[in-house]
Amino acid sequence: MAEQGEGVSVLVAPGLGGSGADHWQGWLQARHPAFRRVEQRDWDAPVLQEWVAALEAEVAAAPAPVVLVAHSLACILVAHWAKSGSTGKIAAALLVAPPDVESAEHTPPSVHGFAPVPADPLPFRTVVLGSRNDPYCTAMRACAFAAGWGADFIDSGEVGHINTEAGFGPWPEGERLVQDLVRDASA
Repeated sequence: MAEQGEGVSVLVAPGLGGSGADHWQGWLQARHPAFRRVEQRDWDAPVLQEWVAALEAEVAAAPAPVVLVAHSLACILVAHWAKSGSTGKIAAALLVAPPDVESAEHTPPSVHGFAPVPADPLPFRTVVLGSRNDPYCTAMRACAFAAGWGADFIDSGEVGHINTEAGFGPWPEGERLVQDLVRDASA
């Protein structure tokens, strides 16, 4: 697989709480040490402007092209960041399990500062992967996010929030999706 330093940078963007070593994003980084992680000052009390600034700093520091690999709240972060960030450096984004931050029924109050969810098309190739039984977002809403963002949508079936609690530590299918985006960006 093409790694950072071979023409493509991969930035891993965790959601609320960060992604620990047992999460598929942690597993992916352990397998591909060149993948950089977007760090946030506070993983448990997210502030939209701070998270946007942290993402922008990582993208600005990375050589182009960049493939973003976002999970959960970081998917919504990418949509907000795309309104004013260095999007020209982005080759593609994989957005996994976006939460419905506009829904008090589905998400905790700590993420409601990321509402409203931008509905503008993203200016780079985007793949959104959603679940039919994600407790943080209905499948129909995740599909609507993808449509607004001009993204391809993958229905992953009934797999929860695609996180550690749902059994997603090692995730070869996710790795394959990242590999496909990196390969396309390298071409």
